[in-house]
Amino acid sequence: MTTIIAFILMFGLLVFVHEFGHFIFAKRAGMLVREFAIGFGPKVFSFKNNETLYTIRLLPLGGYVRVAGEDPEIIDLKAGQHIGLEFNDEGDVNKIIVNNKSKHPNAHVIEIEKADLDHALAITGYEVDEEEKLHFKVDPKAVFVMDETETQIAPYDRQFASKTVSQRAMQLFAGPMMNFILTIVIFILLGFMQGIPADNALIGDVQEDSPAAEAGFQKGDEIVQIEGTPISKWEEFQQTVQNNPENELSMTVNRNNEMIELNVIPRRLETQDMVIGQVGVQIALEKSFIKAVPYSFEQTYMWAKLILVNLGKLVTGQFSIDMLSGPVGIYDATDQIVQTGFMNFLSWTAALSVNLGIINLLPLPALDGGRLLFVGLEAVRGKPIDPHKEGVVHFIGFALLMLLMIVVTWNDIQRLFL
Repeated sequence: MTTIIAFILMFGLLVFVHEFGHFIFAKRAGMLVREFAIGFGPKVFSFKNNETLYTIRLLPLGGYVRVAGEDPEIIDLKAGQHIGLEFNDEGDVNKIIVNNKSKHPNAHVIEIEKADLDHALAITGYEVDEEEKLHFKVDPKAVFVMDETETQIAPYDRQFASKTVSQRAMQLFAGPMMNFILTIVIFILLGFMQGIPADNALIGDVQEDSPAAEAGFQKGDEIVQIEGTPISKWEEFQQTVQNNPENELSMTVNRNNEMIELNVIPRRLETQDMVIGQVGVQIALEKSFIKAVPYSFEQTYMWAKLILVNLGKLVTGQFSIDMLSGPVGIYDATDQIVQTGFMNFLSWTAALSVNLGIINLLPLPALDGGRLLFVGLEAVRGKPIDPHKEGVVHFIGFALLMLLMIVVTWNDIQRLFL
């Protein structure tokens, strides 16, 4: 149960922060945000506030912010169509009844001649069986009523396409950007609560029954020399130990300003592809908010670099698709990490956040990076790509991504249960 709760909270946080980036910059640009969704598929929970429907959906495969104009509008008024109109106190149309007009006896029923809800915000038509042409002004926040469900109209100045290239690019980039910011914030918290690694080769904890414990190492010892070679950084100490499994090493340590000579034989440790030495010590941690800030940027950069290197290996064939993990694999990894403590869980959340940001910036259809690519092409060409062609590309891309998700999830299930 602990793992389930932790996974739901982690998933919800990552997706919420990502989509909130899209949401807030869409609002700042004046776009109409129709829906803010966590998950895909059938709605589990929903409520509406002002113009936006907020939903939690069944499938934990991501989320989305649906902005007017990004996809074709569901309702399109045609000449000859019969509709009902209701009006506000100023006499402007505030409800357009598309069907079930009998449920709205006070609606003014007309036959449409022309409807422009993008620019002019006007409807021209005739009363049924009458020849007199009527003109109606439409409120910018008027709603369609179809199957008794209200959908706000989207004048062109509220649509995605009406905004400048920079506003659209920022709205698309904001999701991944918020994931990077979340990663930095989490690592700052970790650095402040748990501490950050010391600058020098300073020992924190010494494991019981380890080579270091048997050799007499203590918490607070600073490694200053190994075999006569000066040591100033933990990485130098670590590298020397790893390169000398089962070889005795003479070390000089500074203990309370007293130099002490200790001899230790690193234990042999076999990993999947190498043999390394290990003495059983951990680096000392120091709590400092000032140092935690640069530490968080360093950790974010380190994880981003690692993810990009692995993506490069995937593209060049050094990694196979079988090595990828989907929701099932991430849940299993989360289960193992939760058991090691809250701090490790926080670090795992930060790593997944930067991973989500980078993956979404890949120039693939349906991802933020793919949409940014189209905006960039528009900036270069001086005119937008045909919206219908772009929509087809993103639809195909989304279908392929869902297919990849199914394959990866099946691989996870086989790896874990079969």
